[in-house]
Amino acid sequence: MRIKSVFSHSFEKYGKVLTGYDVTDLLKKLDDTTKKPDNAVIYEPGDAGLESLPIAKEFSDNAYGGMPIQIGYCNGNNTKLNCLEWHRGSELNIPSNDIVLLLAPLQSVKNGKLNTSAVEAFYVPKGTVVQVYETTLHYAPCTAVKNGEVSKEGFRVIIVLPKDTNTEKPAIKEIDFEDKLLWARNKWLIAHPDSSEAKQGAFVGLSGINIDIAKAK
Repeated sequence: MRIKSVFSHSFEKYGKVLTGYDVTDLLKKLDDTTKKPDNAVIYEPGDAGLESLPIAKEFSDNAYGGMPIQIGYCNGNNTKLNCLEWHRGSELNIPSNDIVLLLAPLQSVKNGKLNTSAVEAFYVPKGTVVQVYETTLHYAPCTAVKNGEVSKEGFRVIIVLPKDTNTEKPAIKEIDFEDKLLWARNKWLIAHPDSSEAKQGAFVGLSGINIDIAKAK
C-alpha cells in the first residue's frame, strides 16, 4: 500500500481540507487535557472543555451550516484497519500529530461486504482540518509512518461530528439490511474478522487482509 496525501487529487472523492480555521487553542487544550495511551486507542464523542472554545461555534455555524455538533477526540497508537464505519453527516479530523487515514468509498459496499483492496491510505500533517464526507468509509486514525518506520509519537486527533453521533445505539426494529450494521447512534460499521469488534458481535463485512499501516510505504 502506498500512502498518498490529503492534498492530492486522489483525496478529492473522500473529502477536502478546510482552511481559515485557527485551531491553535483547540489543539493546545487537546494536548494539555487528554490522555494518549501507548498501546491502545481511546475515543470520546464529546468533551466539555473542547466544546467550550470559541471555535466550536465556528464549526457549528460555518462547517456544518448551523447544525448542532460535538467535539471529541481519538488518541493513542494504532496501525491496523480493523473496521470501517460511516455516518449521516461529514466528520472533521484535526490531528495534533501527523497521522494516516485509511479510507474507502461507501458506494463500493455491497450487502455489507467490502474487500480491503478498496482501501486507500492518506497522510495528514498535524494541524490540518480534514473534512471526511459522509460517503467515505473510515475508522480510527493510524500512527504516522515516517522514513519507513511507524512514529513513536502516537496521535491525538480532534473529532467533530453531528451531535450525539457514536453515543448509545438506539433500539430499532430492522427495516432494511443496513439496520444490521448499526453499531451505535449514527454509526454503521463493518468489521474485519480479526478485529475485537467482530468478537463483540459487529457485522463481519471486510474480507482480505487486515491492513497494517506499518507495512505501507
